Amino acid sequence: MNNQDHFKFSTGVVAYPIFFVLTIWLVFWFEVRFGYNFSKYGIYPKTLSGLKGVVFSPFIHGSIQHLYHNTIPLFVLSMALFYFYRNIAWKVLIFGIMVSGFLTWSMGRPSYHIGASGLIYVLVSFIFFKGVFAKHYRLIALSLLVVFLYGSMIWYALPLEEGVSWEGHLSGLITGLLFALIFRKAIAKPKKYVWEQKDFNAADDPFLKHFDENGNFIESLQDEGDELPSVNYIHKKHLEDGN
Repeated sequence: MNNQDHFKFSTGVVAYPIFFVLTIWLVFWFEVRFGYNFSKYGIYPKTLSGLKGVVFSPFIHGSIQHLYHNTIPLFVLSMALFYFYRNIAWKVLIFGIMVSGFLTWSMGRPSYHIGASGLIYVLVSFIFFKGVFAKHYRLIALSLLVVFLYGSMIWYALPLEEGVSWEGHLSGLITGLLFALIFRKAIAKPKKYVWEQKDFNAADDPFLKHFDENGNFIESLQDEGDELPSVNYIHKKHLEDGN
């Protein structure tokens, strides 16, 4: 698969992120509309019943502010994922939810951990490290953009603020880094030029033959044994009428 196949826009690039965002908003609307509280379906560490939150917690939010802060980065990052890494996008999303959720369950405080922020940290970490490891100029540019937009999120992976699941954030960062190391296939490879090939011989390169050993340009290049082609001109005298 060439690089052109990796960077193709499709309806899924926008449709899947919209569907995911609408789902978490629909769940929150259902809670408010019918007076339910789904927080008990979040991750409760080190308990058997709390394992169900590994699957359900990304869809549950405690407030409209919590939901709003997760909506925009989730939409933007998932769009970037489906555009630049479409061949492994679903694997990153599904396994990202599972692995980061299980890590949160393993290391978290005895409290309900809810929200899609863990998945957001998976995407931030994966997109950043994958771009660095792939060494493809487009993916590196994407990594730098992610750092510019969401680099400050790294502080929320530390226990600095009460009521924030820093364990979920840290689990997401770890998971994204692991995925960047694991998913090596189906990734756009940097273009290799002729001179980067192992069997490249500078003496046989047509372009480099135009330069001498000192780097001076040779205006007239002629291979040994080759002769300049001869040109014969035939002049025809125009005969006027009557001559």
